Amino acid sequence: MSALRDGIRRVNRAPVILGGVWALTLLLSLPLALAMRKAFVEHLGPSLAADTAANGVNYDWMQEFVDQASGVGSTFKPTIIGFGAVLDNLSAFIDDDVRPIAIVATASIYMIAWLFVAGGILDRYARDRATGANGFFAASGVFFFRFLRLAIVQWIVYMFLFAIVHVWLFDTLYPRLTHDVTVERTAFLVRLALYLVFGALLAAAMLVFDYAKVRAVVEDRRSMLGALGAALGFIRRNASAAVGLFAANFALFLAVIAIYALVAPGAGGAGASMWIALAIAQAYVLARLWVKLVFWASETALFQSRLAHAGYVARAAPVWPDSAAAEALRG
Repeated sequence: MSALRDGIRRVNRAPVILGGVWALTLLLSLPLALAMRKAFVEHLGPSLAADTAANGVNYDWMQEFVDQASGVGSTFKPTIIGFGAVLDNLSAFIDDDVRPIAIVATASIYMIAWLFVAGGILDRYARDRATGANGFFAASGVFFFRFLRLAIVQWIVYMFLFAIVHVWLFDTLYPRLTHDVTVERTAFLVRLALYLVFGALLAAAMLVFDYAKVRAVVEDRRSMLGALGAALGFIRRNASAAVGLFAANFALFLAVIAIYALVAPGAGGAGASMWIALAIAQAYVLARLWVKLVFWASETALFQSRLAHAGYVARAAPVWPDSAAAEALRG
């Protein structure tokens, strides 16, 4: 699709954005990693178990560690190794599992940080030209509180999906559908079908909120309810293009997951293998972030191709930290 190609081009023309969001991700992950390191050092000490843990997976020690661990340490289990971490996170998200407060707090800070930079990222992709650090952060500041209001609506929608729809699908409907089922495969297929239904609802919500952000930035909208209504109207009038683009982006996401599944390292030892595993994991993080940015850039490109010319946004390029009053005084 032309919108997808245009989105990829826009992302690749602004590598500093990808590098910035990767640095943000790494920065917010470091405290958790250091907390885990401290817990390992305190539990292992100078022991034989430390040597075996450094040279591979010691399941007996891992179980002993988890039994006495609390907080983020309780997440240390075999499923977080290599590609298992991807499946573990996906399972926790779909099944709405409870995570330790430290992880929830870090994830919340991460989402707020993304909320702040979202306006600058979309503004850069909409203009399709360099805006500089001043322009980027000015746009981020302009749209942060608007997107914060939008996030409240988004939170209500996701709470409805997880607290009501998810519970009804898997705690009420699933037991009814499988009450008389005697074949395990049939029960699995029923659950898989319900996952697909729930996933489709999440994707629909994501699509609407993405285009609400796009319309807010491109058209300089102040009302987020108005942006939501405009997003629904755009998707309704361009359903095949919007859904097709989402499917193409999702296929790109699945391709990244599949490649990582093939190359993801297992449990290794210390030394060079550890650093190689770290490099592969960070390459996967970069690829995931690149796909997320392609989602936004391609959706922006599609909207502009239908309702505005490429590179257009309604307002002038912002200059940080000048205000409208300062600009009037200069004039």
